[in-house]
Amino acid sequence: MFFQDREGEMKKLFFVLAAVTVASITGLAQPTTTGNGAPSGPHYDLNIIGVSNGKNPPLTGSDRHTIFVPLVSDQKTLDTDLASGADIFLTQGPFTVCDGNAFDAAYDCSGNKINNQGAVFQLPCDTNITTAPGTTLLPCPSTGAVASYTVWGRAVGTPGGSSTITTCATDTLTNTLVCSVDSNVAVFIRKSGKPVFSTVTNQLTSIVTPAGACTTTKITAGTCTVSLFASGFQGFFWDYDNNKNRILQLRFYLNYSGQI
Repeated sequence: MFFQDREGEMKKLFFVLAAVTVASITGLAQPTTTGNGAPSGPHYDLNIIGVSNGKNPPLTGSDRHTIFVPLVSDQKTLDTDLASGADIFLTQGPFTVCDGNAFDAAYDCSGNKINNQGAVFQLPCDTNITTAPGTTLLPCPSTGAVASYTVWGRAVGTPGGSSTITTCATDTLTNTLVCSVDSNVAVFIRKSGKPVFSTVTNQLTSIVTPAGACTTTKITAGTCTVSLFASGFQGFFWDYDNNKNRILQLRFYLNYSGQI
């Protein structure tokens, strides 16, 4: 009788342990989220801050996580003339703010001047983008920093402000500027209530070209989803149009375990 009871207890213990193990594995497989809409876990923070007066310091060569841009920029056209708006130039490498001042000359992380005005942000090419329907994917280059990650953003501060980010680059075959179509533009609006993050991965890490604007040597007058730093394009940047959005928070989450 003792052995029968003992055997029954062992069976119960086995099933309890098995259930706990399955629950633990399931818990690890499910992504966890915070109360603000963003995933939990290690991430790289980038704050884009709108200010009324331009910054005088160069804001280069430091481990900053901020970029200063005009509080109000031209909302009618893309800021390709680098006038009142802000262009944030993108270079390939680990996540780093190379130049946090969009009011003066733009310098990359090696100290090279790459434009007369603008900020510079360094980031890996993202392999975690979705190819837009009806387009051809131009993948990441075979060299340089590449990673799989997601991007999340939200506008914070006083309600009422808004901003947009449009990813652009120059087609090297035609030497023309190509920017993402409206459906692939990131829009941030500071509404009343608690600010909530939303995913903007595709908008900030790829260009969906207008019809006929993808003219690489492999594609003639087609439509492409262009990964950051893909072959056939150069001079990638975010066109940041600001309408009184004082703080835009961006978070970059790697899709594998590791430090950012």
